[in-house]
Amino acid sequence: MRGLGPGASAPARGLRRLVTAAVLSTSLASLGVLGTAAPAAAVPDDGFGGAARTTGASPSSSASATPSSTPSSTPTASPTASPTASASADGDAGAATDGTQAPAERRLYLVTLTGAGTAGQPEDPLATVRLRAEQDAVLGRVGSPAPVYRWTTALNGVAVRLTAAEADDLAALPEVALVEPNSVRTLAGRGVATVGAATAESAGTGSVGGAGTVVGVVDTGLDPASAAFADVPGLGSAPGGFTGTCDGEGAWGQASCTGKVVAGHSFVEGFGADRVSASASLSPLDTDGHGTQVASIAAGNSGVTVRAGGDSLGSFSGVAPQARVAVYKACWTAPDPADDGCATADLVAAIDQAASDGVDVLELAVDGPARLDTVELALLGAGESGAVVVAAAGNAGRTRTAAHLSPWVTTVGAVRGAQRTGSVSVASSDGRTSGPVLSGAMAATTRVSGRLVRGVEAVARGATRAAARLCEPGSLDAATVRDAVVLCERGGVGRIDKSAAVAAADGAGMVLVNTAPDGVDADLHAVPTVHLDQADGRTLERWVAAHPLGRATLAPQGVTSERARVPAFSAGGTPDSPVLKPDVVATGTDVLGVLPASVSSDRWGVLTGTSAASAVVAGAAARLAAATGLEAQGVRARLVAGATPLRGVSVLRQGAGQVSPEAEDSEVGLLVPDRGDYRDWLAGAGRLPSPGVVLRTDGGTARRTVVNAGTSTRTWRVRVTGLDSADAVARPATVTLAPGERATVRVSVGASLADEGSIVLRSTDGLRTRIPVLVRR
Repeated sequence: MRGLGPGASAPARGLRRLVTAAVLSTSLASLGVLGTAAPAAAVPDDGFGGAARTTGASPSSSASATPSSTPSSTPTASPTASPTASASADGDAGAATDGTQAPAERRLYLVTLTGAGTAGQPEDPLATVRLRAEQDAVLGRVGSPAPVYRWTTALNGVAVRLTAAEADDLAALPEVALVEPNSVRTLAGRGVATVGAATAESAGTGSVGGAGTVVGVVDTGLDPASAAFADVPGLGSAPGGFTGTCDGEGAWGQASCTGKVVAGHSFVEGFGADRVSASASLSPLDTDGHGTQVASIAAGNSGVTVRAGGDSLGSFSGVAPQARVAVYKACWTAPDPADDGCATADLVAAIDQAASDGVDVLELAVDGPARLDTVELALLGAGESGAVVVAAAGNAGRTRTAAHLSPWVTTVGAVRGAQRTGSVSVASSDGRTSGPVLSGAMAATTRVSGRLVRGVEAVARGATRAAARLCEPGSLDAATVRDAVVLCERGGVGRIDKSAAVAAADGAGMVLVNTAPDGVDADLHAVPTVHLDQADGRTLERWVAAHPLGRATLAPQGVTSERARVPAFSAGGTPDSPVLKPDVVATGTDVLGVLPASVSSDRWGVLTGTSAASAVVAGAAARLAAATGLEAQGVRARLVAGATPLRGVSVLRQGAGQVSPEAEDSEVGLLVPDRGDYRDWLAGAGRLPSPGVVLRTDGGTARRTVVNAGTSTRTWRVRVTGLDSADAVARPATVTLAPGERATVRVSVGASLADEGSIVLRSTDGLRTRIPVLVRR
């Protein structure tokens, strides 16, 4: 949907300057999220992760335009068993046992040159040729190894196999901004639960929204064989300016792309084709389920009947049902699920391709480090191409800072709102003694009763007590479990795998108990299940130990209307960064979506995690772009301005607040655009373009530009809420703006304690814009 709104046709969106390597070593140190460059010996030689290498440099004279992003036509080697493989005879390692010089190990590195990709430069028909020549010149300094990938749209760089010494040589070049080893990231979903006999609700509610836009999903691919991805009437006009195509053959070919699914690409060179599981398809086809669910939540068709177990469970709609879907598969399953993930080289290649194709919204539900790296620089280029970049904050909770701290990314945390609940009531076998009645999460609508059996006391022949305690598949004895309600402890295997084990042993129901502080989830289990928290789980365990012949009844209680809150798993921001993250939160628990037939015969499941939340926001972004005609920066600003703050939740956990899937339905009027030059800011030469404000406790002033995005002249009152200890003042007290007119709002704080609050701008007719503020030490 290119060309929406004033200035939308400019590919650089005002971000036309170059980023240098000095940018990465100085401005990132100011972010407090990236240390100084590490020498080659300091980089772990395990093929995954490792410290980034940066070096000072001056800008190159790269220009832009004609997008180009594909794997090199002459790769160094076929995909290897790991990103570190493919040794070279031209090594610099120590002597071999026979006295000859042993070859140095080669591993895959991501090399970013100074200067923007074509998306961030003025239009130039020779730009791609020029960037490739610059890449060849750099590679010529280390013997001209053939790159595995070339990137020229979102950034100027290559993925290439190098020795550690060669990587250091390239990092020392003034025309090289960043060199870092390929690594593997995890997805930001906490697990997929298949649909049983339960009531399920989709994130979307309407039949329209997102027409003319393309949502690009970088994930595990897509299974298009669902009515949610069919080319149906009512999708609206075809997206303008989109140039994506369909790659693949066999299980995924040209026929997989329809009027709904408009592009499909896969990228595996970084992960290694020899490392994928036997069931995986080396094509855009999804055999995992995560990518299909994310895409359906964001942009699945409306009016799709949800059926499971022969029962009709209502109707499904994605958040933006008229949007098209473009598939960029960069995440893979391995023989050992612990090795599943997304190689950074493949992620960057997917982002580069999406930017080249011209997606309107780019969704990335992949975790990442709390620092600026090659993936984040590629996301900057995607934003410069005109895409709204939406990414998941990650599921590390309070143990690690949110991923994607870059100000050009709309980083999304999860919120838990209304939840389906159920009760566990227990009594002695003769019914004379009643025990506690405990409440937890329950998706099923069926009431069940039976003997209450602890999994650890129902060990199948050949299984261990430890496996039965966790109700691992095949661990439960059918003779003991038949018609019983089984008490299973959380951990070891997926939550729904536990209920499947109970069902396989002919159990009637399950009580799942947490053994550590964590949230509870209303998964769609194979048998009716109540999920209890740690405290209630301990209570039930004690009762069962005292009443080994007791009975339990599981009863649905319906949907709670408790106050929306951020679940423990949703990662938050850090007060040590000048960028306030996450930007927003959205529903991220028990979100219904489509699954591949290879994962579930019913084709439906619920997804929990910040990946589900980011899918909701990606759909909301597509709706906003279609309904308002705003360019990417305007859509980002509208998402933040229209968010609803959650009471009692820190801005470091919620950002501006919760995004409504139908965000375009409410007029905002006043926006805080982030059109500033990110590359200027990276170079230390400009103001931080971010809708949030971070100030220090020793005092200071921040400025934000606001613009009247409405259709009539309005007056807004400016005031500060919260910040009680900061002696905060906002100026001016009022602003009156005609449509399109801008003003600068300042907030100043004196010396104070750490605090948080917001600047609230409320119009005389009730429209409100909120700018979150954090005062940090």
